[in-house]
Amino acid sequence: MDIYLFYGYKKNFRFPVNPEEIHFSRSKGYETVNMLQHGEFDFAQGDKIKEITFSSFFPKKYDPSYCRFSKIPDPMAAVNVLNRFLVSAEPVRLVISHTGINVPVYLISYNSSFRGGEPGDIYFELTFRTWRDAKLQGEGGTAIKASRSDLRTASKTYTVKSGDSLHKIAKLELGSGEKWQLIYAANKSVIGSNPNVIKPGQRLVMPS
Repeated sequence: MDIYLFYGYKKNFRFPVNPEEIHFSRSKGYETVNMLQHGEFDFAQGDKIKEITFSSFFPKKYDPSYCRFSKIPDPMAAVNVLNRFLVSAEPVRLVISHTGINVPVYLISYNSSFRGGEPGDIYFELTFRTWRDAKLQGEGGTAIKASRSDLRTASKTYTVKSGDSLHKIAKLELGSGEKWQLIYAANKSVIGSNPNVIKPGQRLVMPS
């Protein structure tokens, strides 16, 4: 197994020592919405960004027992390369042979450390997040802008029935008749100047 980061024009960075483990995290996105008088509901929001994490070290001296190649980079030079990836606004391509991982990523977290008795070696922990274009492809390959439904902005409405009053509607829909003023404030243009006069068929927006 070999680990590469490809960037720029035919440039790549190869990690000299393989990590013991590589963690590939997947999860499904969802949004929890609290609907009045009905409780909580979960709505799928598509796949979340995937995370890839691993830790290893940059050795100061080549050791054939664990180094993947003989011309290993200087540890400080390797650290500088990772620092550039960390602050870059452009994604790089992470390739891990024999794993099927070949994806554009951002380096979002980088921690380094030194250990006593191992002068010159630099240990590190890395976290990558997969990158994807915000554009989706419509019919015929036409690019369309990605959009996301925001269920929290949907307004609930109530249609006035014969015998209704704002106090009655507030008690039914908001749990307290004392909240009738909130309904009136949200629907003054529909009701008019007198909150005591509402007409069957009027559609009133319920305040959130």
